[in-house]
Amino acid sequence: MSFLTRFIGKDTLSHQQNKSLGALGTMALWLGANVVVTTILTGMLLVPDLTFSTTIGSILIGSLIGAIPLLLVGLMGQRTGLTSMVLTRRAYGPSGSKLISLINMGVLIAWSWIQALLAGMSLDYAISEMTGYSNLPLMTVACEVIVVMIVLRGHLGIERVERWAALAMGGLAALVIYQLNHHYDLTTLIDIPQESRNGITLGIAFDIVIATAFSWISSSADYNRNCKSGKIAIWATYAGYVLAALIAMGLGAAVSGLSVLNGLEQTYDPTRLLSGFGFGLPAALVIFFSVMTTNVMAVYSATLSCMNVAPKMSFWKPALIIGVVTVFGALIPGILDQFQNFLLIIGALFIPAFAVMIADYYLVGTQGYDASLLEATHQVGRKTSGVAIGAYLMGAALAAYWTLVSPLAFGASLPVFLITGGLYWLGTALLTQHEDNSADLAARPATLPTDRAA
Repeated sequence: MSFLTRFIGKDTLSHQQNKSLGALGTMALWLGANVVVTTILTGMLLVPDLTFSTTIGSILIGSLIGAIPLLLVGLMGQRTGLTSMVLTRRAYGPSGSKLISLINMGVLIAWSWIQALLAGMSLDYAISEMTGYSNLPLMTVACEVIVVMIVLRGHLGIERVERWAALAMGGLAALVIYQLNHHYDLTTLIDIPQESRNGITLGIAFDIVIATAFSWISSSADYNRNCKSGKIAIWATYAGYVLAALIAMGLGAAVSGLSVLNGLEQTYDPTRLLSGFGFGLPAALVIFFSVMTTNVMAVYSATLSCMNVAPKMSFWKPALIIGVVTVFGALIPGILDQFQNFLLIIGALFIPAFAVMIADYYLVGTQGYDASLLEATHQVGRKTSGVAIGAYLMGAALAAYWTLVSPLAFGASLPVFLITGGLYWLGTALLTQHEDNSADLAARPATLPTDRAA
């Protein structure tokens, strides 16, 4: 029992006194988070609809722009020491924050379902290659048990695991790229003809890359609150995220292009291209490590979201419960078939929620962003919860309309983010003006009627 007490992390929603993340640790954390199979899949979607050089340019520019909101929320966490969901209490109030937390927890759990299955598939392939034994459900459960054990250790355990996993993925990815070039000649990608296959235009590609960065906004303060300085929270995160996007999406684009050039079925998976040369195992291990690191971060942030709804819960309880739920969800038949729809849901629910929070902190004011948020039973500071929820609902509605009903040629992510933040900023400005006018009227002395007879 004493071993378990020492093993389980003591993470809370409050400020971390001993900030543990330096520049290399922060960079490795976000590198490990984003070198993932779903990001590789994103790169695959862009080729051959766009040329390879245009694809790489879109990935670079889109990641540089899309990562800015992620950096802003992460910096809020570093300055205040609070988790992402606790930070929403200022703009949305305690009740609105619980609603956002429940949405965030649900999305992260669903995301973890997909990641757990992908990890199980990669591990099953690796074990099958080495031993001939295959059991996908067992491998999926085994992967999730590992994830829960890491999460139970808390942020310190995650930081150590992500650091080593990032090194492993970097080395394996370099080895995979070398072998791809050895067998297929990567220079031919420059000349791959443009061909419409997935309906991807330059505007849509830009939106997809930005939306990938936006999907991490809800977790950035959970980790960057442990950064040793604000500069580290900004620049190390920026470098780690953008480098990871270039590696993962670039690998997906390269594999897709090579499969098209060689008359094979279009794929994002390097395992398929290299398995015929006896090199599928390292490629499968890249996929395995990448999915596991991302899944760890998703389960950890889902745990913190649950704690924001029920602050009296000990850290290990929601971590364990969410881990069990994730195992059963990953075994749902056909879960991967809903991946595209799930990405659309992320855009509709995540982007407007954090556009409000960023606008509140950086445009309206930092009043109330302190430890008082942890204990307050009512909204701290400005009474903006009505404006925040209204702006969020309008942003979510716009995201759904521009994605499902009348898609924009250049995508909905960036417009929804800017419009939602602008609506909140305008609404709070009008609210402040109304409150000031009301205060002036209340402070004005009463005027007595004059005595006409006098």
